[in-house]
Amino acid sequence: MRYRFVFDETRCSACSACVVACMDQKDLYPLKGDLSFRRCETREELKGGRIHMRYLSIGCMHCESAKCIEVCPSGCFFRDEETGFVLYDNTDCISCRKCLEECPFEAPVFSEDSGKMEKCDGCAERVKHGLSPACVQVCPFDALQLIEN
Repeated sequence: MRYRFVFDETRCSACSACVVACMDQKDLYPLKGDLSFRRCETREELKGGRIHMRYLSIGCMHCESAKCIEVCPSGCFFRDEETGFVLYDNTDCISCRKCLEECPFEAPVFSEDSGKMEKCDGCAERVKHGLSPACVQVCPFDALQLIEN
């Protein structure tokens, strides 16, 4: 069964629950310099002379035509046939950051610990056991969802 992430910005309040859940699930420590695989952003837009706020939860969307797979010279990125998620094995990563440069969501992150690129794996093991990804599970307004293709 293949899945994809869907984000509805009209439901997002930028509460950052998804960010915290991701960091908890992946044992990431911000005080140590770890970056979450998901981030929340607030954007201001001028519409009709008034400022409107947009809230976004941004992370890997496991794109159908994933640029990270195409541009990685080491072949670190691949599609999981069971879930459809874009996964990685950074054993051969040369830290060129081409994946980050080409990703429209700036999803890959550089790990200071390993000196290599890392990214969201869609909580593939959770999904394979019938659970939602951590970020989806905690979203209080269902702005972030995982749906079957």
